[in-house]
Amino acid sequence: MSSTLTFLAENAPTAKGYGAIGYGLAAIGPGIGVGIVVGKAIEGIARQPELQGTIRTTMFLGIAFTEALALIGLVAGFIF
Repeated sequence: MSSTLTFLAENAPTAKGYGAIGYGLAAIGPGIGVGIVVGKAIEGIARQPELQGTIRTTMFLGIAFTEALALIGLVAGFIF
């Protein structure tokens, strides 16, 4: 793993196809985060159905903030 990272760091200007790998790695965290947010929202709605609207609104805010991390990873891939 270390040698792969060293290779990518040394050949970053010439390694054109590795941006997709970098974005793929950057998307793992937000993907897991969205899964956790939605799962916990479903649990909350199952426990208290009368708060469904509030929980859903909060869930969508959490998803938006979590997906912002994926967009930052995409932009960072273009910048670096």
